[in-house]
Amino acid sequence: MIGLRIEVPVAGWRHSYAREYGESYPVPPPATVYGMLLSMVGEINRYSHCGCQIAIALLSKPNRSTVLRTIRRVKVAKQEFDKRNARPDFQELLTGIDLGIWVDAGDDVGKPKLLERLQEAMVNPESVRRFGGLSLGESRDLINSVVLWRSNFEADICEWLVSDRNGYLALPCWTDRAGSKKTRWGRYVLADAGDLSLADALAFNDCWSSIGPQSIS
Repeated sequence: MIGLRIEVPVAGWRHSYAREYGESYPVPPPATVYGMLLSMVGEINRYSHCGCQIAIALLSKPNRSTVLRTIRRVKVAKQEFDKRNARPDFQELLTGIDLGIWVDAGDDVGKPKLLERLQEAMVNPESVRRFGGLSLGESRDLINSVVLWRSNFEADICEWLVSDRNGYLALPCWTDRAGSKKTRWGRYVLADAGDLSLADALAFNDCWSSIGPQSIS
């Protein structure tokens, strides 16, 4: 297992079914975190580490704000930059994001495993070949810092993302890029960390999300 602390100044994780108003999830979906971790190690094949497990905790309660920005939707086919494809929409942004993220091998199909590649990236960053800025979500949602988890961070944990079949948060654990039919969803709640120790929380299976499609071929 490897633990990371990640700080992001500004980000927005748009609800999958949001339309005119781009409401943000309060926490990054597991699929979004997985994509960021792949980018961190320079992996471009998202199937490379299917089966790995991710746990997510909030170390801060981000502030919300709303901005007006131009959103592009294809209304005029084969004319991407036609002005009719652009329209102003309101979008929620979160600021002051501080996260704890843990990765376990689980049924990771990769060799080496994702957690091993992350450990190598943190110890020997010069060994990683990658491109672009490291972001959590859209390319503009750049990450400020990534550090290995230390024991003194534990006191900062305020909420855990926990699986709950009746949970109020429906988050993607795997995104179908060709549409939404094969997107795999999980139901979650944000649970107060309270007096729960880090070791006890990570031993609790419902804190972990398995990444990948339902069947891996």
